[in-house]
Amino acid sequence: MKLNAQQLRENAKNDENVEFKQVERNNIYLLVENVYDTYNIGGLFRLADALAVKKLYLIGDTETPPNGRILKASIGTYKVVPWVYKKTTQEAIDELRNVYKTGENALAENRGETKTSGIRILAVEQAENSVDYREADYTEPVALLVGNETYGVTEDTLKLVDQIVEIPMWGINKSLNVIVSAAIVSYFAIGKITSRG
Repeated sequence: MKLNAQQLRENAKNDENVEFKQVERNNIYLLVENVYDTYNIGGLFRLADALAVKKLYLIGDTETPPNGRILKASIGTYKVVPWVYKKTTQEAIDELRNVYKTGENALAENRGETKTSGIRILAVEQAENSVDYREADYTEPVALLVGNETYGVTEDTLKLVDQIVEIPMWGINKSLNVIVSAAIVSYFAIGKITSRG
């Protein structure tokens, strides 16, 4: 069942109405690091719902529900999208890597050997070592990380990810709005994932 904006807002007012949480989730996560604008956060909830992400991580200085502006901008999707707050991006990434640790990786870790992750963490950011988002590896499960509206994903966080992806910019503006960037890359990623499925 698909709901329009008014129906979603009404659903959000009713805490007992949770059957809409029972959607089949895609094997993709969205990590939101230090996004300040509460309307952007609400919009990211709407995007996360549209993509049926497994979980939305709100990290660091990112505001969380209940916040009036998030509630308004999300049109109630904050009630149906699984989400969690983490103080640091390291905590969020560690949690995801632990969830997707394969048996071989766990054995290697127990022997003190280097392990590889069972999840790909991709930052959407401009960097010297970034690749065009259309050339990235979207092997699932995958987590997409977006950052602050002014300074982007932090340098420390960029060291934690598997790959940095960039959206080409041909004008004089350096970047796109965080929701637009997240939508472009995440819909492309979902397209790659579903075409393999």
